[in-house]
Amino acid sequence: MVRIFDRALEAVACTLLFVLLVTVLLGVITRATGEPLIWTDEGARFVMVWLASFGWMIAGRRRAHVRIRYFQDLLPPALHRGTEVVIQLAMVALGCALAWYGVYLVRRNQDLEATSLPISMAWLYIPMIPAGLLMAVQGVAQAIERGKLVSTSPLSEELVE
Repeated sequence: MVRIFDRALEAVACTLLFVLLVTVLLGVITRATGEPLIWTDEGARFVMVWLASFGWMIAGRRRAHVRIRYFQDLLPPALHRGTEVVIQLAMVALGCALAWYGVYLVRRNQDLEATSLPISMAWLYIPMIPAGLLMAVQGVAQAIERGKLVSTSPLSEELVE
């Protein structure tokens, strides 16, 4: 089930990338012909926010975000594991806060219409909600995983590396 979810995230991100490329290309071509479409810039902006959010979710699922662990790696294994759990719980709090604020922004902007597109400005903020929730769920899963590791297990050595 998780694999299907990850593949769906990737499929949506690929589709958004294609839509972004077509939108930008359409804007370039119509400007070059002297008949620019006014909605392409704003449309590209909306799609870019969605694409960035899906990229963020994919990177979170793959654990591919940049982390600097220099000082954490100097800690003994048990303390290293404890700080990792605290970091993941902070990610849970941040994810929940982002989702909560995303809901607030969607509700606040749902009656505002975009300048050149006939859609609500709320669409710009909607991807914050699933991205924040996924960050929170991922943080809980990683906190549980890190908390269960025993300092003598082979996995604990990976944490220190």
